[in-house]
Amino acid sequence: MDTRIDHITGGIYRISHWDEKYGLTFNQFLIDDERPTLIHTGTYEHYEAVRKSIAEVIDPAKLANIILLHWEGDENGGMDRLMAEAKDSQLVGSALSIGLNAYGFGLTERVQGFTDGEKLELGKHTLRFLETPHVHHWDSMMVVEESTNGLFPSDLYLQPGDQPPVISENLSDSMIEMYRGAGIFAHEKPVRAVADRIESLAPDWIHTMHGGTIKGESLPYFTSALRENDFAYRGMLLGREVQAPAETG
Repeated sequence: MDTRIDHITGGIYRISHWDEKYGLTFNQFLIDDERPTLIHTGTYEHYEAVRKSIAEVIDPAKLANIILLHWEGDENGGMDRLMAEAKDSQLVGSALSIGLNAYGFGLTERVQGFTDGEKLELGKHTLRFLETPHVHHWDSMMVVEESTNGLFPSDLYLQPGDQPPVISENLSDSMIEMYRGAGIFAHEKPVRAVADRIESLAPDWIHTMHGGTIKGESLPYFTSALRENDFAYRGMLLGREVQAPAETG
């Protein structure tokens, strides 16, 4: 599994692993600031590679915030070891995710939940939180970084393949096809509502969790594809067909 770290813009770094099994990159983002912040940690087995990448920029022990945009193994697999080393760090998520998931796993200290519109100051960077339930989990949120006008959209706008750090081409067809086969969205309605909201924000950078960072001028390709195509769950989970429950009576 290949791992790389690249500076994208304004002290924001993309840590990326190419996973041939899933045909995707798995990304984390490091924000270098007075209060260094990591968005997502990677899976359990990615931990050493993620830590090594962080150490190319900062001392991992100085991490102040570890942000999970939703609670899933490829987002939080390294959180316990990173928090153990960064003893002053806190785990950040949506208020729903912290209240239900973190507390449910016994994490009641050094955690903070955010609701829509609340902000977290890092120094030169300011994070503003957006609650985006059911895109793709019910605890999901996204983050706007105000100084660079960047958006961290979790699993929205992914692109399959081993993508470079930044993309500008239209890869929306492959995005839609992967959503259809993976089954990660239960319905199009909440996704399209969030896409409309993001369009009104007009971000300059869209830091996807799978794929390359999308330049703002290319976002309309992906927004149009979400509006014009069906892509929600249709009986497939990670490419495997799931049988519908048998009728009774």
